[in-house]
Amino acid sequence: MKLVLFPDVGAARLEKIEAAAEGMLVANCSSESDAVREIADAEAFFGKLTPEMLAVAARLRWVQSPTASLEHYIFPELAAHPLQLTNMRGLFHDNIADHVFGCMLCFARNLHIYIRQQERAEWKPYGGLKQAQEFRSGPAVTTSVDLAHTTLSGATLGVVGLGSIGSEVARRGVCFGMRAIAVDSDKRDAPQGVEPPRGTDQLDALLAESDYVVISAPHTPETEGLFDTAKFACMKPTAVLINIGRGVIVKLDDLTAALEAGEIAGAALDVYELEPLPTDHPLWGLDNVILTPHIAGHSPAIAERHLGVLLDNVRRFAGGEPLDNVVDKRRWF
Repeated sequence: MKLVLFPDVGAARLEKIEAAAEGMLVANCSSESDAVREIADAEAFFGKLTPEMLAVAARLRWVQSPTASLEHYIFPELAAHPLQLTNMRGLFHDNIADHVFGCMLCFARNLHIYIRQQERAEWKPYGGLKQAQEFRSGPAVTTSVDLAHTTLSGATLGVVGLGSIGSEVARRGVCFGMRAIAVDSDKRDAPQGVEPPRGTDQLDALLAESDYVVISAPHTPETEGLFDTAKFACMKPTAVLINIGRGVIVKLDDLTAALEAGEIAGAALDVYELEPLPTDHPLWGLDNVILTPHIAGHSPAIAERHLGVLLDNVRRFAGGEPLDNVVDKRRWF
């Protein structure tokens, strides 16, 4: 059997891959033309697959994507092909959860406000009362909202997508004394203390209950543009939106309008519809927004975890065992 790698990997990684392949021929290709030639009789592939490669691959049974997200990886011929596709999900759950809780604690304790004040050498405790509309069954009620300082304990955490990242966020929410609820398109087991996930048809209800809404869903045809004006109208005026999933899930113009109108209290974004976020975008100027440049998944541990997933699946394939991280190509995850 043959495994094709493209782009090529360094000597140290190649040695480990060859050891895991247990006798499989490993073709380490530095050019696409080499990969097209080598993949013709290969059973396995790791790297960036192109339609040209797939068209000549007569024996291909397994492709390992180098990424967790697949919206830019899958093409129609690949989706229709009977081969198994695996991805790199499961690498980022802990460091992205760290990022999420860093943002949540900033909003609970107003640290994002104080950091900005520090730049101006300004001593000014933040807080006060704000009039806010609460929409529930029946007529709207105007209430006074204390913006001073809050605690995560007792707040409701709503997680959209209960995969490895969403599950870790929800699990940590329970540790902070939060009520953790979730929606997911698939039936999943919830971490201990987390309410069983609801179907995505219950998203509006989750938004109405949540003090913090964390998007940890993948980019799929169903999630693209999911968070729009109507969804923000479902949220509490005191609620915060955190998106560490995919940028296209949130319509930035609608989010900006909701923030400027006070329909929601704040937002923390690590991913955006358009990246980099344009320098003239109004989100840059809003005090109730935390913006980071798509780095929530960054960690020194990721490179070795990435290699570990590849090596494990190479061993599994060489030994005829079931693969890990098999995805539904037509659903993109």
